[in-house]
Amino acid sequence: MSPAPHPKSDVWPFIPSPRIIDVVKAEGVWLEMANGTRILDAAGGAIAASIGHGRKEVAAAMAEAVGDTGYIVPTFLTPQRERLVARLKASWLPDHLTRVHLSSGGSEAADAAIRLARMYQIAIGQDTRWKIIGRVPSYHGATALTLAAGGHTARQKGFEPYAPHFPKVPAPYALRSPLGRNHPDEDIRCAKALEDTILSEGPETVAAFLAESITGSSGGAQEPGPRYWPEVQRICQQYGVLLIIDEVMTGFGRTGARFGIEHFDVRPDIMYAGKGLTAGYAPLAGIYASDEVLAPLAERGDSLMFYTYGGHPGACAAADKALEIMEREDLVARAATQGRKLEALLRDRLGQHPHVAEIRGRGLLWGIELVADRETLALYPAEAGITNAVVGQGLARGAFFYPGGTGDIRDIICLGPAFTISDDELEMLVERLAGAIDAATQKAAAA
Repeated sequence: MSPAPHPKSDVWPFIPSPRIIDVVKAEGVWLEMANGTRILDAAGGAIAASIGHGRKEVAAAMAEAVGDTGYIVPTFLTPQRERLVARLKASWLPDHLTRVHLSSGGSEAADAAIRLARMYQIAIGQDTRWKIIGRVPSYHGATALTLAAGGHTARQKGFEPYAPHFPKVPAPYALRSPLGRNHPDEDIRCAKALEDTILSEGPETVAAFLAESITGSSGGAQEPGPRYWPEVQRICQQYGVLLIIDEVMTGFGRTGARFGIEHFDVRPDIMYAGKGLTAGYAPLAGIYASDEVLAPLAERGDSLMFYTYGGHPGACAAADKALEIMEREDLVARAATQGRKLEALLRDRLGQHPHVAEIRGRGLLWGIELVADRETLALYPAEAGITNAVVGQGLARGAFFYPGGTGDIRDIICLGPAFTISDDELEMLVERLAGAIDAATQKAAAA
């Protein structure tokens, strides 16, 4: 028997569903539903709400900006845009990334970064370079172009005819390395795969290599070995391939550093980041590039096409205030500190769980990979729907966990709470997660 429709199902969501999470208020790491139930937001929404919900000073800054200017076309300068870019350059961005282009979100930023790489190659006389090499797994957005550049098989399914074929290389995945479980040379294997692919495709056809610094929800906080990124940068420089780093999920303190790539001492040619830019308070992302990339375009008089709501004054005000709060409260350092506490709790409670293959992450971005058998790494059948089952069991226990995984990394639970989460709330998070995993895996075993 099908479940009864929700009384508001004629309003939300777009594709009707019997279940609606009806949130009316949020504060800190807590969501309050219309019926009064409180849910611990262990994922910061879509791993975006980094400073906690309900910050009135962010709302006030947005209201003031909209009252002062309303909507202004993105090519014009406003005080909010000027202040945000100044703060980014002074306190957040790597020194060599001096130019900022604002969009409405991560997908748009990724799309613009790809177009920027192509424009650069044309501007320097390399107009045969159009291919973007991506990784599997990865996720860079839901436009046709970004789906093509990414390696999220579940989200690409059905849309293949609309997207160009871009070459793919493996993202480091030590747990299931073909060299052997947790083999130390997995990072070098994957870097070599990039060089081999550039050579097989023809360096003269490759515009850029696009990758997340630490793989986000598609891979469940997969971090490469220490040799990977320096070798990747060497390869890109050798063959004239731009290095584009996706920091949408990992940027603005999420991993305990300003950006995930800072853990590896690598200088991308182009970087883009959103989510934490406004701490989830408004839709905004940025593309950040070096003078070396922009100079040839400026000489030609080129421009990067804007999006209607890119750099909206209200969103820029939200971002400026959110970043000010992070600086004032030292929240990047707090993400690192609370992340270490979360790691200890996870390993103590779930480290030997028979259905937990790996606990991995950094700062306050964590992935828990679930398997049918911990020793053999056998996957649950897709029809078991373990990830969604854990999310459902979590909601029943008053916690929201973010579903991740795709392809061979099928079942992953992602954690990305606000950096302000307390020690008691961390303990509550882990206990509710453990209960949800136990309930979902026991139900699967009994099926």
